[in-house]
Amino acid sequence: MRNDNDDENLKNPTDNPENPGVSRRDFLKISGISAAVPLVAGPRVIKAAGQRVRVYGPGKVPMEFAINGKSYKANLEPRVTLLDALRDEFELTGAKRVCDRAECGACTVLVDDKPVYACAMLAIEAQHKAITTIESLTRDGKLHPIQQAFVDNDASQCGFCTPGFVVACKAFLDKHPHAGPEEIRRGLSGNLCRCGTYAGIRKAIAQVAQKGA
Repeated sequence: MRNDNDDENLKNPTDNPENPGVSRRDFLKISGISAAVPLVAGPRVIKAAGQRVRVYGPGKVPMEFAINGKSYKANLEPRVTLLDALRDEFELTGAKRVCDRAECGACTVLVDDKPVYACAMLAIEAQHKAITTIESLTRDGKLHPIQQAFVDNDASQCGFCTPGFVVACKAFLDKHPHAGPEEIRRGLSGNLCRCGTYAGIRKAIAQVAQKGA
């Protein structure tokens, strides 16, 4: 048998300002989804672990992105991944959904010039950052050097892994423009190819590295 004094947070969640936790009542309010809840205009602020934390959702919220040098806006649920936003909202379908578990690298894009798995990053976290996708690498009908090297070395078969590999290769070469064989092997360990075209991919990177791109 319990009484109201067994859980001070449940009884008076705001009576103890030093309590860093989230009360059961607040947790249920945050996590519960009601059909009567309209689009959320702005975030709520709660205290969690001693910090004031913004809580978005559960409905859609306005978001803005900088993708390939252009501005994109959409109303999205906070749970939407960057990959889903790119493909479903903005029709940028170069990044592929393959494993959807942040394991294969087919969805690799650049966020502030760093390669990330778009399936493992929430779209809301990518706001106000520079996002680069495979679509931006070809300029005025001319392939990027690493794209041309993939063609020259027959480095793709089915093609599902290719966009992610190309983006990852670009990020790698930007950081290691004169990479050697062992650096190349280690540098692309985060991308997988089910067709097994690794030899061609390594040759493609080596071709660009030899030119100092």
